[in-house]
Amino acid sequence: MSGKHFKAQEVSCCIKYFIFGFNIIFWLLGVAFLGIGLWAWSEKGVLSNISSITDLGGFDPVWLFLVVGGVMFILGFAGCIGALRENSFLLKFFSVFLGIIFFLELTAGVLAFVFKDWIKDQLNFFINNNIRAYRDDIDLQNLIDFTQEYWECCGAFGADDWNLNIYFNCTDFNPSREKCGVPFSCCTKDPAEDVINTQCGYDIRAKTDSEQRTFIYIKGCVPQFEKWLQDNLTVVAGIFIGIALLQIFGICLAQNLVSDIEAVREKGSTSSKNSTTNKQKIHCIITPTYHQCKPQV
Repeated sequence: MSGKHFKAQEVSCCIKYFIFGFNIIFWLLGVAFLGIGLWAWSEKGVLSNISSITDLGGFDPVWLFLVVGGVMFILGFAGCIGALRENSFLLKFFSVFLGIIFFLELTAGVLAFVFKDWIKDQLNFFINNNIRAYRDDIDLQNLIDFTQEYWECCGAFGADDWNLNIYFNCTDFNPSREKCGVPFSCCTKDPAEDVINTQCGYDIRAKTDSEQRTFIYIKGCVPQFEKWLQDNLTVVAGIFIGIALLQIFGICLAQNLVSDIEAVREKGSTSSKNSTTNKQKIHCIITPTYHQCKPQV
């Protein structure tokens, strides 16, 4: 009873239930991301044929949902159960895991700033690799189309990058109707058109550069992405700083709760020992004996 009394007094209920409430939302979001990823895989038949994972030539956006969802699920579970059950092991795991993620994010940010040219080359390679696999996966296709429409770009550094795709290249032996064309997401948008013309990019690269400028975006996605970062540097920096502060705040709260739990356990153990000692002394005093009873030391 004495141990429970100290525990109720010293473990902060505010911190405990704040961590639990925050992580239950985090955990549910992780479950949602995992569910979306698994559903997308089932729609593409990946779950029935696991070997098809390796058949994709480019980046599969479903992996993003699965990885992010898995990390959120693990962290949310550890935070929820650790706070609710006052489990110091799970809370330590939560804070250490969160600290590792924070360190990786910080390292990635520093490396991205130091090796800007290398990052630019890797981004170019990444986009070109996905251009090759444009028709191989519907999720990848939608991602590329969204990127080109949002940043008003075409290809990594220009529309000619679509020569890397077997359907859009300008070689003489290409039988595709999309030969010398680009995806519709490269086309400039007419506000008066309500319906997207998916054939607007057909044969466009067979025309002169001046004619191409009228119908499609000329700039590549890599320079457009750089321009977008420069224009929105304050917003991007604010988002990253906010995420970092949230992670540090979560680590501090978890460590604070661990300290409270360990302090309560230590006091409970000390109280239990003192109670046992007192009982032994009282027993010695009240036990009737012929000889005089001496108190125990």
